[in-house]
Amino acid sequence: MSGNKSTATKTTATFQVFEKLRPQLATLVGNGGFRALLTRALALANAEVPWLRAVRVKADGTLERLDEPGTQVDPEQLGEGSVVLLAQLLGLLVALIGANLTLGLVREVWPEIPLDDWEFGNGGKYEKTR
Repeated sequence: MSGNKSTATKTTATFQVFEKLRPQLATLVGNGGFRALLTRALALANAEVPWLRAVRVKADGTLERLDEPGTQVDPEQLGEGSVVLLAQLLGLLVALIGANLTLGLVREVWPEIPLDDWEFGNGGKYEKTR
C-alpha cells in the first residue's frame, strides 16, 4: 500500500506542470477548452506512453491517475510520460494559436527557461529528430 501511495505522490508531482499552465490556458480558451486540449493531448500521448491510459482529465481540468492494483510506474517512466504529454499539449497549442503565442504562454509560466532557440516543427536544437 505504501508503494501505491508513493507512486500516487510522484504522479501528482509529475502533473504539477499542467497545473502551472492551466490558469493561463483557461484564460485563453476557457476551462472547457483547456479540458478539451488536455484530453486530446492525453489521447495522442497514450500511443507513446502506455501507462498514460490510466490517466483521466477530471471535469475541472486536473489530471488524475487511476491506480490499478499491481501497476507500478517508475520515476523515469513518470518523467517520460509528463514530457510526452506536455509536448502533445504544446503541439496542439501551436496548431491552434501559433508558435509565437505558445512560446509567450510558456515564457509567462516559466520565465527562467531559455526558449530563444526553440523552433516548433522546424527541427530546432531541442526538438527530437526521427
